Amino acid sequence: MRVLIVEDDQRISGVLRRYLTEHSYAVDTAFNGTEGLEAARSVDYDVIVLDVMLPGIDGFAVCKELRRLRILTPVLMLTARDSVADRIGGLDSGADDYLTKPFELDELLARIRALIRRGHQKKDPFIKVHELTIDTAARSVTRSGKKIPLTPREYALLEFLAFHAGAVVTRTM
Repeated sequence: MRVLIVEDDQRISGVLRRYLTEHSYAVDTAFNGTEGLEAARSVDYDVIVLDVMLPGIDGFAVCKELRRLRILTPVLMLTARDSVADRIGGLDSGADDYLTKPFELDELLARIRALIRRGHQKKDPFIKVHELTIDTAARSVTRSGKKIPLTPREYALLEFLAFHAGAVVTRTM
């Protein structure tokens, strides 16, 4: 699964990137609203974690623009702004979830998984390539009905390659 983190605090962004990578997610980062919007327009992400207070274009405006462009990737707002008005503003701008700082990394991960599950309810959670079946909801792989044990990194790589079967995949991707 591929996640975009749009967070101007490089320390927080680095912690999130390491944590999600350890949990088998492919993670890209952007440090301002313009970079985040461009990344979201050019890559098909499974989830976008979006800070509200960004240099240039703020997170609310980024989210509104994503929705205007019909980019339906689930968005999790992550911000220190915790008033009810801010939460309403975030959700009304098109965000799917809103988490205030400080937060627990395990809760963030659970919310990301929930957003991905919701997204997969609209799509088939199984990726099939010949005899290989990848269950993205259960994060398991079988070949001809036999389960294949994989490390989290192996699973993430296999899922990414299978999702892009038939396409050229660059090292950067």
